[in-house]
Amino acid sequence: MQLFLPSLLLLLAALSPPATSHYSSSTSSPSSSSSVSSSASEWRPARATYYAATNPRDAVGGACGYGDLVKSGYGMATVGLSETLFERGQICGACFELRCVDDLRWCIPGTSIIVTATNFCAPNYGFDLEAGGHCNPPNKHFVLPIEAFEKIAIWKAGNMPVQYRRINCRREGSIRFTIDGGGIFISILITNVAGSGDIAAVKVKGSRTGWLPMGRNWGQNWHINADLKNQALSFEVTASDRSTVTAYNVAPRNWDYGQTFEGKQFETL
Repeated sequence: MQLFLPSLLLLLAALSPPATSHYSSSTSSPSSSSSVSSSASEWRPARATYYAATNPRDAVGGACGYGDLVKSGYGMATVGLSETLFERGQICGACFELRCVDDLRWCIPGTSIIVTATNFCAPNYGFDLEAGGHCNPPNKHFVLPIEAFEKIAIWKAGNMPVQYRRINCRREGSIRFTIDGGGIFISILITNVAGSGDIAAVKVKGSRTGWLPMGRNWGQNWHINADLKNQALSFEVTASDRSTVTAYNVAPRNWDYGQTFEGKQFETL
């Protein structure tokens, strides 16, 4: 099993706030649906394993581009998904509820965990599906930090049968937009998304431009080639359930690369 991580080490420190320096949001567009569909929320079978930390000083990144998961607000309630579930990164930010099933020796009865998709468990075709190739298609497999795994099962369980379902994400605060890039290349990392959690489309508007569609660079990093310096930036974010929020003047005219700003948030029931 190969987990897409710069390190298999977890940061066990308490949550620290994001580098947010400005807040400005406005109206949101009406959504066609603000909840995960009933079919997506049905319990489905899968399996789960875990990875453990060895050095608490190191932060964990991942294939969704969130960087330090603690500073991004996700903490240990995260999961890496097998290729069948990962959807080439579009699923990043979605929330799942997992529960342990079918093993009375190792399951902790009556428990479940809620985790956010932040990583990718790459296939390993050198191994069979049940002998190291846990994340090979068509397996539906979840790889959890041991801190999350031990909330539903005893660690000795190893590769556990579980059930999972999509649920709405509930977040503290607003959507966060982190600006990166240089020159006319602008990259926006979008985090802390409530509702369906995963993003299907993003548009950006400068104070001297119309709405410009952004492309998915990787995970939840979105990019555009446009000269937007010295302009206040607004964003339109569309989730996978087609709900949309529009956040006006999120970044002020004097924004700079490396800064994080907050905008409108999706409503959740």
